[in-house]
Amino acid sequence: MPDDDVEATLMTPGPVAGTATSKVEVAYQLIRDRILAGEYTPGYRLVLGALAKELGSSSVPVREAIRRLEAEHLVEFERNVGATVRGLDPVEYRWTMETLAVVEGAAVGQAVPLLTASDLQEVRRLNELMRAELHGLDRGDFDTQRFSQLNQRLHRALAAPCPNPHLLDLVDRGWRRLSTLRTSVFSMVPERTHQSVAEHDGLIELITSGADPAAVEQAARAHRTATLAAVLAHEASQPLDGTPPG
Repeated sequence: MPDDDVEATLMTPGPVAGTATSKVEVAYQLIRDRILAGEYTPGYRLVLGALAKELGSSSVPVREAIRRLEAEHLVEFERNVGATVRGLDPVEYRWTMETLAVVEGAAVGQAVPLLTASDLQEVRRLNELMRAELHGLDRGDFDTQRFSQLNQRLHRALAAPCPNPHLLDLVDRGWRRLSTLRTSVFSMVPERTHQSVAEHDGLIELITSGADPAAVEQAARAHRTATLAAVLAHEASQPLDGTPPG
């Protein structure tokens, strides 16, 4: 939905013919974006009335949006509590990341001989944009969502020339699975931001130096595995009766 349409829907205080579906979509996108950005952390209670008031709508589209998010495993219902943001499932996350490390590493390895100078220039540009975002950590206005989006674009750019469509499909499934697992990794483990950018530098250097594709595949896999290790270490450090932050 275009930004103007979203703004218009958000500002509409009462029901307007033909906007029922758009109000559900706006509520869905608003809540989902806040969850993925880490603004709504695990355990956060989603109050229908407050959200409906913010959106200028009844609670009906908000309730429908929350049902969609529940189906995506981003939200869960708790007895005597209501709808809350679902926490990270470390087991599911581990399986997903281990699988993605293998298939994405293989895709990048196969893509190496086909990466053009233009492709590598775009990868460098994305990594520099990620590096620029790091200044937000010191200022206290770090945009987790933008950083994550740039990270995904960089990874996709590295794997895109892979000639095996089935392998690319598995990579895409892995990324989509991570989205449903509620993984705001860079807000959960802020130190991974700097490490991730540095590891991207290493990958780019390997490729430009003419390293064997197998070595690049191994480095890409290690990069993904390092993120997994950081998240699991963070989860293990949390109190048993606490809710892991997102």
